[in-house]
Amino acid sequence: MPTGSSSMSRRDLLSMIGTVAGSAAMYQAMTTLGFAQESPFTGSLKLDGDPKGASVLILGAGLAGMVAAYELRKAGYKVQILEYREVAGGRCWTIRGGDKYTELGGFEQECKFDEGQYLNPGPWRVPYHHHGVLHYAKEFGVEMQPFNQVNHNAYLHSSKAFDGKPQRFRHINADFNGHVAELLAKSTNQGGLDQAVSTEDREKLLDALRGWGALDKDYAYVKGVDSSERRGYRVDPGGGQMPVAEPSDPIGLSEIVQSGLWRNLSTGNLYEFQTAIFQPVGGMDMIAKGFEKEIGDLVTYNAKVIEIDQDDQGVTVHYVDSVTGGEPKTATADWCICTIPFSVLSQVKTKVSSEMQAAIDNLPYAASVKVGLQFKRRFWEEDEHIYGGITFTDLPNTLISYPSSEFFSKGKGVLLGAYSWGAWAMQFTSLPPEERVKKALEYGAQIHPQYNDEFDNGISIGWHRVPWTLGCYGTWSEDSRKAHYQAASSIDGRIAMAGEHISYIPAWQEGAILSGLDAISRLHQRVING
Repeated sequence: MPTGSSSMSRRDLLSMIGTVAGSAAMYQAMTTLGFAQESPFTGSLKLDGDPKGASVLILGAGLAGMVAAYELRKAGYKVQILEYREVAGGRCWTIRGGDKYTELGGFEQECKFDEGQYLNPGPWRVPYHHHGVLHYAKEFGVEMQPFNQVNHNAYLHSSKAFDGKPQRFRHINADFNGHVAELLAKSTNQGGLDQAVSTEDREKLLDALRGWGALDKDYAYVKGVDSSERRGYRVDPGGGQMPVAEPSDPIGLSEIVQSGLWRNLSTGNLYEFQTAIFQPVGGMDMIAKGFEKEIGDLVTYNAKVIEIDQDDQGVTVHYVDSVTGGEPKTATADWCICTIPFSVLSQVKTKVSSEMQAAIDNLPYAASVKVGLQFKRRFWEEDEHIYGGITFTDLPNTLISYPSSEFFSKGKGVLLGAYSWGAWAMQFTSLPPEERVKKALEYGAQIHPQYNDEFDNGISIGWHRVPWTLGCYGTWSEDSRKAHYQAASSIDGRIAMAGEHISYIPAWQEGAILSGLDAISRLHQRVING
């Protein structure tokens, strides 16, 4: 890397990415730059040694808390869990017909989806390299199915380009690659890459560019069979006396560049979104239910923690019923694994070191919104032949995700009609829930005109208005990790923190599971070694 005042270090680059795009994007960049690797999970945890009856109180029955409870009980610990909600799972949450949810401000929604339809407000995908999540799904018999991240027949949409008409992903992808390949081939032929490419490699590079970009014999990306085999035909090949196939017309490079639609072409190349990607059959909370079958008897539900105290002998937690309130109750243990998000824990009186308290107080959480829309029929399949995958747009709903299950089924279906972040998420949640649904319909109708006639009902979840998280996930920056992460991930007296926020895989269930396993591994060593 060149040196000097104009150069950008990898640290500067990561900081910029974290500031602009958030920590999930920064983790992707860390992986790309060699700072992070795929999940280090290698199999079942082995906690050797006798805990001698030690007890552990776990705060929160999300995946971090449940994996900790599951493994600790197997190792011989006495375990109990306090959970704010009426069910386990935390952000591993699925909403189905009949479910009710009340957000901050008192807005109550009741989901009216038909039986079998659902929305995953939180995690909705499991990458193949998230070995921990997949391990426990297999161990608990949770059936998994493919999740379609990229569908070349879905759309890329800009309200400011192509007269606001959505473009098929395959058109933009094929034409952008083709035009770029042609430019590189011209530069190679004209000697523009002579310093970077040897004479021997030059011919091989040209051959590679022709194949990659679907170029003709003159290394041009033009209307023809080669380009149509990538972008699709204007008239598809048929049989018998059907019309002869007609090649389609590529979109010009300038139009694509000016449209900005190229920005989402790389989605399937990102580490988290490379196939195979999976989802549990029937909803993401099937993973939580798998854990709950194993350790549900350890959970006290509807338990809102109001104070956490500790001394040299153990931990005492005061809690109240999260629904009815009433007199505080007390739970005690020798040790504590706290998985409460720092966005909530910062409002709980907690006896920890000043370093830990600073970490708790200085971790912001991302604002995010999802809107689920049920339609009377699966028009995206019937009318537009879109089976799974994602359409991206520059409108505030940012994307439309089509279900990766129940293909060709008759009757109703649910789309993820909005998945917005930051300012757009705040914009959505400044409205009552029913108005958010209307906005998602308004935006989506610019891509799918069928929206208005086919809409049935909808529901919205704004994570910064969810009482038990107050945000979607912890957003570490490089500077905040340097200042606070060591303290946040250390055992503070008799309390250890765990969750997606105590990981280098923020926002992902894998981060929560790995964090829970790491916390109990270190705690176990402390117990065994006295």
